[in-house]
Amino acid sequence: MARYTGPRCRLSRREGVNLGLKKKWSLEKRETAPGQHGLRRGKLSNYGLQLREKQKAKRIYGILERQFKNYYLKATAAKGVAGTVLLQLLETRLDNVIYRLGFAITRAQARQMVGHGLVRVNGKKVNIPSFTVKAGDLLAFAQKEAVTKYVKKNLEMNEGWVVPEWLIADKDGSQGKVVRVPSREDISVPLSEQLIIELYSK
Repeated sequence: MARYTGPRCRLSRREGVNLGLKKKWSLEKRETAPGQHGLRRGKLSNYGLQLREKQKAKRIYGILERQFKNYYLKATAAKGVAGTVLLQLLETRLDNVIYRLGFAITRAQARQMVGHGLVRVNGKKVNIPSFTVKAGDLLAFAQKEAVTKYVKKNLEMNEGWVVPEWLIADKDGSQGKVVRVPSREDISVPLSEQLIIELYSK
C-alpha cells in the first residue's frame, strides 16, 4: 500500500492543527499554511470545509484516497451512524491501536512496526497495518530482546501517555488488549465526521 513520505509538519500546518504526525512540530513557529500562497487564507465554502475535514482524517490516520473511500463505503453499509462507524473503523486499525496503547511515538512508527512483523495478534504474526482488531483481541510483540528494548524506549518517551478506556496496556510494554469497540466519546481526534459523510454523499 502506498503512503505519504513527504514532510509531516507541512501537513499539520496546512490543516492548522497538530495532527500528531511527529513528536514535535513547527506550527507555533509558522502559523501560515505551507507554499507560496500560504498567507491567502480566506473564508472557506461549505465544500471547502468538507474537503479539509476529509484531508485531515486521511492525514491523521496515514491513508490515501482509495482506501479511505472504502472505509466510507463500509461505514455507510453498516448499521449505526455512518460518521461514528467510519471513525470506529479507522480507530480499530492495528497500526492505530499500537499507537493508542503508547507502544509507538506516532502512527507512522506503529505502521512500520506492524509492517516489519513485530506485532502479534492473539499469538499470530500480523504484518498488515490496516488489519481490524476486535473486542477481546490480545496484542503482543515478537519475543526478541531488540524488540523489547525498542518498545520500552517508546514507552519512556511517551511518559504520561493516557491509554483510552477501550484499551488496556501492560505497564511493562509486553502486551495490550482491546476491551471493546470505541464509542464516539472515546475517539479524541479533531474531526467533524459528519462533514466527511456529507462530502462523499453528494
